Amino acid sequence: MNADLIFKYFTTLTDTQKQQFIGLEELYQDWNQKINVVSRKDIDELYLRHVLHSLGIAKIQRFNEDSKILDVGTGGGFPGIPLAILFPNTHFTLVDAIGKKIKVVQHVVDGLQLKNVTARHSRVEDLTEKYDFIVSRAVAAMPTFVHWTKGKIKKDSAHERKNGIFYLKGGDLAEELKDYKTAEVFDLKEYFEEDFFETKKVVYLPQKFKSLS
Repeated sequence: MNADLIFKYFTTLTDTQKQQFIGLEELYQDWNQKINVVSRKDIDELYLRHVLHSLGIAKIQRFNEDSKILDVGTGGGFPGIPLAILFPNTHFTLVDAIGKKIKVVQHVVDGLQLKNVTARHSRVEDLTEKYDFIVSRAVAAMPTFVHWTKGKIKKDSAHERKNGIFYLKGGDLAEELKDYKTAEVFDLKEYFEEDFFETKKVVYLPQKFKSLS
């Protein structure tokens, strides 16, 4: 399975974007032999399980130019790197507490010549900036994730949707989301036909702010 899978669902890519998506495979194959950032069984299905899965967020939300997106627990660069290719004028900060993973992310970013990505070896709690949206792939249960990212989202929204979190998750989320009445769940099987997406979802959680009144 190659980058044609991406082109199937995203049909207005520039030549530069196409070459960057194609380039992902060689870069990850090379780095995965040195540092195992993608499981060995998944590396052969990189475009399905990692790249297209990451881009599921883009089917729910398009990011404005000059907006700032934070990818928490990015691991090998997902969902941040595929989203950064798709939105070249949006700035992405990819953060992970594990240094060797951020090392791989930086090399992939350099290899693709992505100018809109900053890779940070840090815990999200230690960041001081604020962002329009936070994205992630199931690094923790939602209550834990909300706690980690508290205070990291800008108050003023520049998109039609309120600023908040887009979280890639799978399975039954009823228990995990029971305390979040404003959460919206989008089934990726509505957007992608591959069996892999049968139980995959994007959770959107708008940021809440206390009124001063």
